[in-house]
Amino acid sequence: MGLIRDKSFDFALDIIKIHKMLVDKREFVLSKQILRSGTAIGALVRESEHAESKKDFIHKLAIAQKEANETEYWLELLFRSGYIESKEYNLLLNEIQSILRILASIIITSKKNMKNKFLRKYNY
Repeated sequence: MGLIRDKSFDFALDIIKIHKMLVDKREFVLSKQILRSGTAIGALVRESEHAESKKDFIHKLAIAQKEANETEYWLELLFRSGYIESKEYNLLLNEIQSILRILASIIITSKKNMKNKFLRKYNY
């Protein structure tokens, strides 16, 4: 969990910088949207560390995955509308896509492990 924890935190810091830049440009609606979704990813990853069950763990990471997907949308919108430059967009896009891949991998592996544990328990 250390990798996704660190990546999502560092990404949130980058999103805060984008938010500040957007506020300076007097763009308040999009800045709030990307701030909310972009920082929620790391918060949900942290919540998952203290999940009540394996199902709860998977659920929290699935929500983080949805927030990451939404953040990718806001990034593309900001880029195509001219609020962020291509260099900045490409860096952030690479990061969010990396986060999405890691989250998907953790979720798939966790579901597989849950299924295998169930099968072993009931001798299937």
